[in-house]
Parts: sequence; C-alpha cells; structure tokens
Amino acid sequence: MSARAKSRRRSRTVHGPTDRVVVVGAGLGGLSAALHLAGAGRDVTVVERESVPGGRCGLITDRGYRFDTGPTVLTMPELVARPLQAVGEEFGDWLRLHRLDPAYRARFADGSTIDVCADVHDMADEIRRVCGAKDADGWLRYVAFLRELYRIEMPHFIERNLDSPLQLVGGPLARLAALGGFRRLSRKVSQYVGDERLRRLFSFQAMYAGLAPAQALAIYAVITYMDCVAGVYFPEGGMHAVPRALAGAAEKHGVRFRYGTTVTAIDVVAGRARGVLTGTGERIAADAVVVNADLPVAYAELLPGRTPPRRVRRLRYSPSAVVLHAGSSAEFDDLAHHTIDFGSAWEATFTEIIDRGEVMSDPSFLLTNPTRTDPSLAPPDRHTYYALFPAPNTTGRVDWVAQRERYRDHIMETLEKRGYAGFEAGIDAEHLVTPADWAARGLAAGAPFAAAHTFGQTGPFRPATLDRRIENLVFCGSNTQPGVGVPMVLVSGQLAAQRITGRG
Repeated sequence: MSARAKSRRRSRTVHGPTDRVVVVGAGLGGLSAALHLAGAGRDVTVVERESVPGGRCGLITDRGYRFDTGPTVLTMPELVARPLQAVGEEFGDWLRLHRLDPAYRARFADGSTIDVCADVHDMADEIRRVCGAKDADGWLRYVAFLRELYRIEMPHFIERNLDSPLQLVGGPLARLAALGGFRRLSRKVSQYVGDERLRRLFSFQAMYAGLAPAQALAIYAVITYMDCVAGVYFPEGGMHAVPRALAGAAEKHGVRFRYGTTVTAIDVVAGRARGVLTGTGERIAADAVVVNADLPVAYAELLPGRTPPRRVRRLRYSPSAVVLHAGSSAEFDDLAHHTIDFGSAWEATFTEIIDRGEVMSDPSFLLTNPTRTDPSLAPPDRHTYYALFPAPNTTGRVDWVAQRERYRDHIMETLEKRGYAGFEAGIDAEHLVTPADWAARGLAAGAPFAAAHTFGQTGPFRPATLDRRIENLVFCGSNTQPGVGVPMVLVSGQLAAQRITGRG
C-alpha cells in the first residue's frame, strides 16, 4: 500500500498539547470518553449541568419509585466493561447484571405471543411451536447471518473513526456487500422467515435507526444481533446504575466532576478551543474539549456565531417517542420484563410517523416492567411501568404542547383495550414525556433516537467525532459516529478519546 493510500485510511487526531481535557456532559458517551482519557494519563474534568450523571440515562424518584428516564434495553455489556477496563477496574465490582429470558415477549393482534428466548436453540424451539419447523430452521440460518454481519461490522465500520469513505475501501466492504448488508432489511429478513409475526419481530429494530424496515439497509440487522442473539440485560438498581458506576470509577481514578454547572460557551481562540465558560462566568482551561451535548444544539448554544457544518445543518431526525412512567399497584402476570405489543397495522404505521409526521392510528409499543426483575425499584407490592409509544418528532404535524393530555389519554385507552385492564386505576405516581419535553431537554427535533441512519447519515457520512474547523474540539454521543443506542454511544466516547490520545 502506498504512503498516500495509508494516509487516506488514517483518522485525524488532535495535534498539540492534550494534557488537560474538559468533557462537557456526563452522559454515557462523555463518561466513556472520560474513563478512556483518564486511563491514557490525561487530566480530565467533566462538567455536567444536572446534579447526577447519566444525561438521557437519567433518574426520576417519586413516592418510593425509581424510574429510568432514558434507555431501558441494555445489550453488549462488554462495551460497558471496556471504559472500566481502561482504568483497570473490573466490571463485577461496579455492576451486577441479570440476563433477561425472555429478552422480549411479543404480543400480536391475533392474540398470539412469541418469546425471544435468551438461547438461540430455545428460540428455535419457540418458533417451531408457534410458526413451524421451516421458520425455526430459517431462524438458525438467520443467526449465522447475524453473527457474520456483526463480526465484519464491529471492528471495520463501528469501532472506527471515519473521516472519508476511502477508509472503507477493501476486503471488509466487499464481504459486507457479498453478505447482503446493503439490501433492504425487510427483504433480507424475508429470506429466512416467512411468518409475518417473525418478520416484524426481527425488523422492528429499524425504528431505533429512524427508518421503516422496508427502507433500512440490512446492515442494521446488527441491532437484532445485539438484542436477539447476544442478549438483553438489566442492571440491579435500574439502568441509571450504569452511569453511576462509570462516574464512580472515573472519580476513583482522578476525574473531577463539576455537577450543577452549566457550560454556556466553548472558548475558541485562533481555531483552537482553549477551555469552556460556565453560567457563573468561570473559565475552565483545557488543551482539548470533548462535547457530549446533542450535536446540533451544541453548535447552536456553545459556539454562537459559528455556522454549523453542512452535515449538521442538514441532519434528518428519527421519530421521537412519548414515554409514560407509571408507579402502580396493578400487576399483569402475562408481562415479561420487556413486552412489545404489535397492532394490526405495520407498514402504515411507519408511513404515519416518518412520512406524514402523524401519530400512529393503530399503535405498536413497548411496555417495560422493571420491577419484574428488580422489585427494589418500587415500594412493597408496587410496580414500575415504562410505556414507550413511537411518535413523530417536533418537525411533524403534532403540536405536542397542545396535545399532551389528549395523547396521555390515548395511551391509557390503548393499554386498556390491549388487555391491561386496570392499568390507569392502579397508578399512584406518573410522569409523561413528550417530544416537546425531549426538545426542552436539549435534544434536536425532540428526537431521543437522534439523527436517522439513512445511507447519507451512516458511517463516514455521519458527523465525525473531530471538528474540521476547531482542531481540538471533539464530539461524542448519538448524533456522531457510530450512531444511536447505548452500545454505539459508549463506542463514540472511546472514539472521541482516541482522537485526543492517538490510540486505537
């Protein structure tokens, strides 16, 4: 390989001194970056406006209930372990996980259910029982496809800082194409299973990427691998235990945390970040700055007067979600920890949310019951519920401020109709989060799933972790590479640290 070709494949890094680093935001990406930087010998300060770490992975406490405000599905725990290992810590000393079995329970409009079993052969037996032997065999072939997809994607496309498509040219890209990774997800799934229920179950994950299964590329089946093959876990103490553990380990290894402190601007002099300014007028000096705030909002609020890069200005966002947190006396014996309740409609649902910016007329939703695994999250004989209804983001047609209470009632009516009788009557603590609330928390377009993973917003076409105009300004989080979801955000923190340390 020529010297010029090698140069094209190398990722950019921060030049000059990098001894002191300020990380803006103690979300999962910022915490991951802080730990990797501390492990590389950097002096790290994390500045967080809230009183606790976590960012979107936050916590609400109310009347003895503990509600996780962000993600409820934890996959790939080895990616949580990695930043801990960067400072020499053992995962088991900080977190205790339960592997969920089933990972999900799927309920369908015809009254049937399918459990996504933790063991792939148990899952084959479940499919054989419900859908027949042909689809059970198809599932095992699909697992082989997913494992190979993950084996290729993770090191070559996900765990890399990408500045140019030229960095992808070579054998891995050819193998991914030969595998069918650039075909449409729904068609790829249909090659393996024929039952419509299974097709939904193995393609709904495209919603996390902001796309309909018929439009998403098959490369996003890697999410299905993480959910349905590698497994779904739940930490004791809830999902907020993850950022608490990462922050605790970081503090142990010298990272300073400034909670309750708002960064109002990044101090840029001669094309280089020299530190950050806080709401009290304090200046915190730095040789490099890592920003974990939502990317478009960070440019607008922390770099006023500077035009964001074209790629940031043109971002197209994923659908949002309305989330109901409920503490309740109601108990439903047929619920798993995670239950996906599918309506009759399918393709029309994506058309409504994504193309028309309208609410689902026949909702499919996720109902999570964390106290089924960890009863300590609620008072005795009480339960916590997390109902997530995909919804248009704030660029759609819905006025979420005006429609807030009406949609809350719609959620309750839907739950009652789907067989969760007495759900509303049992509630004694309740918190509703709409796209307008996500936007108020600093998420562009009120979209907690960030920028959609269209082809033009994937891999080297997604905003990079290193700014091109400010030579020591680094980003992490779901709007940067590699993308959305807890595993990807943790990787983004590692990639951000690599921009500064030159490692990896």
